Amino acid sequence: MENVNLFLFVVEAVGYFTLMVTLLHFRYRLGLGMFLTALGVMHFMETYLAAVFYVPLPFGTVSPGSSVFFAGKLMMILMLYLQEDAAIVRQPIYGLFIGNLLTVGVAWLLQLHALGQVSAGQGANFEFLKEMGGLMLWGTALLYLDSIGIILLYERLGRHLRHKVVLRFMLCGFALLTFDQIGFFGAVHYFFDVPAAAFWGGWKAKMFSVCLYTAMFAIYEHGIRRNSVLAFNSRPIGDIFGDLTFRERYNDLLSRTGRDVLTGLYDRTRLELEAPAMIKEALRQGQDVTVMILDADHFKDVNDQFGHLQGDEVLKAIAARLGSILRVNDRMFRFGGEEFVAICPATDHGEGLRLAERLRWTIANSVSTPDGRQVTVSVGVATAAADGASFTSVLSAADERLYLAKRSGRNCVVGRAGLDQTG
Repeated sequence: MENVNLFLFVVEAVGYFTLMVTLLHFRYRLGLGMFLTALGVMHFMETYLAAVFYVPLPFGTVSPGSSVFFAGKLMMILMLYLQEDAAIVRQPIYGLFIGNLLTVGVAWLLQLHALGQVSAGQGANFEFLKEMGGLMLWGTALLYLDSIGIILLYERLGRHLRHKVVLRFMLCGFALLTFDQIGFFGAVHYFFDVPAAAFWGGWKAKMFSVCLYTAMFAIYEHGIRRNSVLAFNSRPIGDIFGDLTFRERYNDLLSRTGRDVLTGLYDRTRLELEAPAMIKEALRQGQDVTVMILDADHFKDVNDQFGHLQGDEVLKAIAARLGSILRVNDRMFRFGGEEFVAICPATDHGEGLRLAERLRWTIANSVSTPDGRQVTVSVGVATAAADGASFTSVLSAADERLYLAKRSGRNCVVGRAGLDQTG
């Protein structure tokens, strides 16, 4: 019996995922409303099954309503976010919550009616409506928290697992469905006296569902969606732009705004917009953030001897080397002329000095003038909050150390204690 139930469990998960992903995949042809409506109308069934319908599986007694359909809904919300944006994701969550609130309100109001008898033994079960309404409200509130949490966790994991989309998808499911199991089980235990033993069975079933949904997500992401994107890109450029989502358009515009034309790095305007926020956020999280100023040594001589076009080539070579060394979360900006600024979150002063020395060494050993002479840089390093709590104060400290590096013979790194690294 348990094996039969497990087989049906898998069939239900595969069927749910296939149908919902089909609606999501063809949302531009069918309309996003079909996907959102299908997502919403299942909510009552999910909640009802989670309250009263349990089946034995090899890893415990579980409810498909919670372990298959609700778990699937949360993973669908994450997939919707990946293909659209947070504004779209909010719509079904708010709609579900308002609809369930309306259900509870209507159930309360209906009790005020003077009832008539239509057929013997057939009457409204208001206790059931109130219990289910309360449970649905609680479930929707949890879904709202789950949805926010799974999106924030997915983005946070992107700092460390940027290109591991499938792994991030799975880890987010594990974490948020564990949270949901704790919250929702408390409600069904209170309303319907579901025994505590069902908690662990339900949790294991949800983890099993996450594995199933992740495997199907990987197949879809790498085998179906990617091929569809390739086919999609063969269409006329006007059609492609018309079909871009809001988030894709925004990210594309942002990536091309505030770029230095020569080097491709972010420019000073972008620095003044982003750096204060990066430092503020790092300090809020109790992390250090290091700021470096790098200046190409004797760069005027390069321009005077070889001309500005060759000088531009040297600057582009320096920018390319800097971009290849910096880490995923670091930001490099062209500050002006031959000066560059790097913002390195979650980096203390010692780590910043080592990174700066690596940048200095790399440029000295890989960038040269047209006649083969070595190009070097001088670097000033400062770290928040020890050197200040604002971008202006930290940048000022780094600038002072840059000039100390220049006066100390160039081709070196200067940090808080003076001449910490030399070339």
